[in-house]
Amino acid sequence: MSIWLPLLAFAFGSLLVTAVTYALTAKPANIDDRLRDVLGQQPTTPEERSASQDQIVSFLKRVGERLPKSPKDLGKIELRLVQAGNRGAEAVPVFLAIRVGCALALFTLCMTPLLSEPNLVTALAAGGFGYVMPGMLLARKAPLRHLRIGLALPDALDLMVVSVEAGLGLDQALARVGQELAFAYPDLSSELRLVNLELLAGKGRSEALRNLADRTGVDDLSSLVAMLVQTDKVGTSVAQSL
Repeated sequence: MSIWLPLLAFAFGSLLVTAVTYALTAKPANIDDRLRDVLGQQPTTPEERSASQDQIVSFLKRVGERLPKSPKDLGKIELRLVQAGNRGAEAVPVFLAIRVGCALALFTLCMTPLLSEPNLVTALAAGGFGYVMPGMLLARKAPLRHLRIGLALPDALDLMVVSVEAGLGLDQALARVGQELAFAYPDLSSELRLVNLELLAGKGRSEALRNLADRTGVDDLSSLVAMLVQTDKVGTSVAQSL
């Protein structure tokens, strides 16, 4: 039994590391598929997604949905995940499962003689670190995404000005810029395409733009959104405002 416990702990830890890597780096496929359908792009091929990753996410989602949750904390966690680029419906339960799983894995690892003599205090400390580690990784990912979106804004503004001056409306200009930036700036491109999806679904322009600012958390983009909303209310020229 003493031989199997370290092996099981190692296998469980490896599974959690794989899940953490996928959850914090992969894009939510359901949103991307919907955007491809609306914008007329090719659907995702089976080779682009790994069946094993889907199974891991499905398992973690089922575990996360059964964990006790605090409604007060769920909103904060969801906002942090969205600002880090994880917008899928499964993002929150998967994150909760990863957080608890990491804590249990490190606790179990420290309670086995694999690394050192079992020690309850060390195991509790390791479990606490495992619980906060996914949040630390998430907190590091969001600023990097903010930086990438901020660097993309100047080119996006130039393209938006050209599009509006060429006779496109603001909605069409946002959709066009989202398409043009897909290769160079995929983060901002996906956000603009999501704005276009919300507009096509019937959501008001001001609300869709404010959702864009909330999802990204980038100050410069929030200022741009505030200017566009004000321009839309007053009715002034979008090209001159840009």
